[in-house]
Amino acid sequence: MTGTTEATEAFVTHRNLLFTVAYEMLGSAADAEDVLQETWLRWTGVDLETVHDERAYLVRITTRQALSRLRTLGRRKESYVGQWLPEPLLTAPDVAEDVELAESVSMAMLLVLETLTPTERAVFVLREVFDLPYDEIAEAVDKTAAAVRQIAHRARSHVAARRPRGVVSPAESREVLEAFHRAVDTGDLQSLLDLLAPDVVALGDGGGVRSALPRPIVGAEKVARVFTKGWHRVGAGATFHTTMVNGHPALVVRRDGEVDTVLALRIDDGLITGLYAVRNPEKHSHMEQVTALSR
Repeated sequence: MTGTTEATEAFVTHRNLLFTVAYEMLGSAADAEDVLQETWLRWTGVDLETVHDERAYLVRITTRQALSRLRTLGRRKESYVGQWLPEPLLTAPDVAEDVELAESVSMAMLLVLETLTPTERAVFVLREVFDLPYDEIAEAVDKTAAAVRQIAHRARSHVAARRPRGVVSPAESREVLEAFHRAVDTGDLQSLLDLLAPDVVALGDGGGVRSALPRPIVGAEKVARVFTKGWHRVGAGATFHTTMVNGHPALVVRRDGEVDTVLALRIDDGLITGLYAVRNPEKHSHMEQVTALSR
């Protein structure tokens, strides 16, 4: 077997894992794909005889590239038009079956991870989601193992205070989502209010290309009014389909066969606490075919 063939087989074997690492660090499938390209270029230049653990080595390259991209992405978000939301992914049912993986790629969790520093995010993802040893993480982020332990503790505490409370089954998510759709479609304000938590937050991402909520809408009554008034403008001539997005049921709105809006929910204690509407067409490229994720 030639070195090139061996390198290719190792990369292909771990590609889904590497994409998942990059995506969870970046919240952007397009940027994650770019990171994988950069990882591949660096991997082909490695002397494989010096590599004792191909998986760990590839994760290290990917993490370093993602960290660099994450800092660039942060500057790009500062000039982003309107609110920024993670890029949604059409996912297979097996992602939902892995509860920890599904939670880690959910829109709600990706937004929580946005509140971490780049290094905290990398350490949290590698430790809490992929269960990498501290010494491997230390090599990936250029820190000591002791420093990584401290960073992991800090990130874990930060996320714990903000992450969704409890596990919501796909069946429960689908039931709440369909009830929400019925309420806004019929203009049933009371039924909608019954589904919303008092402190619910609605976010919309149009990227300056499509109209979206210009700022967060907070509170059940405000959110209910916005959705009951605006839904028919979005829904006129559109089709609706519930499918698995980022490991959870989400509502996909299509117009003329093209994705118009991807609506994901955050549910806590049976009530909707977050509504995330991604309308930017540049973020819909991974909604036409299933993206494979793995841990």
